[in-house]
Formats: sequence, C-alpha cells, structure tokens
Amino acid sequence: MSARTRVLVATAVPAERDAVARAFPGPAEEVRLPGATLLRTDGGHDLLAAGVGPALAAASTAGALTAAALMGTPYGLVVSAGIGGGFQPEAPVGSLVVADAITAADLGAETPDGFLPVTDLGFGTVTHLPPSSLVRGVVEATGARPGTVLTVSTVTGTATRAAALRARHPGALAEGMEGFGVAEAAAAHGVPVLEIRAVSNPVGPRDRAAWRIGDALAALAGAFGKLAPALESWNTHED
Repeated sequence: MSARTRVLVATAVPAERDAVARAFPGPAEEVRLPGATLLRTDGGHDLLAAGVGPALAAASTAGALTAAALMGTPYGLVVSAGIGGGFQPEAPVGSLVVADAITAADLGAETPDGFLPVTDLGFGTVTHLPPSSLVRGVVEATGARPGTVLTVSTVTGTATRAAALRARHPGALAEGMEGFGVAEAAAAHGVPVLEIRAVSNPVGPRDRAAWRIGDALAALAGAFGKLAPALESWNTHED
C-alpha cells in the first residue's frame, strides 16, 4: 500500500470520528453523502460517522464506497474504528484491540439446543478476516491486542450473556455494533477491511460509573497517530 492509497475510516458517531481526526492535523473538507457527512483529510484518509448498528453502518459505508468508485477514486482499505466493550481480563478498559476476525455474534436463530449462526442455516457469512499482515503491522505500531471483535445489535448487559458469547467465541476480546456491517460493505466492493476498538467498558453488567469513554477516545486518537506508517507500508500482496 502506498501513501496515496485512499483509506475510508468508518466510525459510529461524530465523537469517535473527531477523535480519529486528531491524528490528521490540518484542514479537512466536508463532503456531503446521502445520510452522512464525510471529512476528507490531506493525508488520504476520509473519516465517516456511519451511524450506530450494523445495518446503518453498512448502508453508510456502502454509499461512501460507491460514490468513490463512481468518481474513479476508489478506496484501497476500509477501517471500522471506535470504542467498545472489552472481555475481561484480556482486554482491560483503556486498551486497544485489533480484529483478526470480525464476527456477527447474534446473526442466526435460537433453537431448543442453543444458538445457530446464519451459516448453519445455509445463508451468508458471519465472519470477515482482515489481512493478517496488516493486523500484525497494527499490533507492532500500536501495541493493540489481536483477537476476534464481535458485532452485536444489542449491547451485552449481563454476566450470563457475556459468558455465553465467550463460550461460543473463545477468541473474542471485544464487542462493538458496527464492524460486521462495515466489513460486509467492504467485501461487496472487494476492498480489504480492518477493525480497531479502544475499550471503554467491560463486557457484562452495565455499570455506567465504570465506563471510561474519554480515556477510550484518547486511546483511539493515539492509535491513529501511530497507524499511518503501518498503513502506508502494508503490501496488499502479502496476504
């Protein structure tokens, strides 16, 4: 990947987008898209607040990818970035997680024998795999922990559900609400995808007093400050 390769960074909300933007000083151009506003930086990174949840994130990301392709300036990489819950003790509050697998945790069916992923029903996919060489580069650049990042439509709020998710996905380190949707849009365009999460709270019982959203946003901003060399040096032919 060269420094001129265009990167689309999709966050859920403007606060996450603005945290990422701190890594790209200088003026940013606002670009209006259907249902969303994109910030275009001088460094070839476009920052999109794609919305909360996998459906809206997929729709907004797909719109941005389509617009770029129609203009003859397609993206070479899509990054889903934001804050999220971390499974304890492997992903403590304030730490960074980079997905080596982006998995839809609750896309499927409940049965008397337990949960079945949609793939067991004969449909679609539930996991997208980011390029392994790029994941290694992010780990080396930022110190992020590599592991599965789960995408959920309902944020986990009990110890029982947290334990059930870990039982089904032993490699899970974090959960968010957008990664799989962003990955689906990227896959439809044949563009590689990456997901990075800064941990703001433990996965499990909801305890707002224990959340550290400000610290997580600062960690996200710091990560992108270190990421540019890793993205620029990544060779798409290594995977």
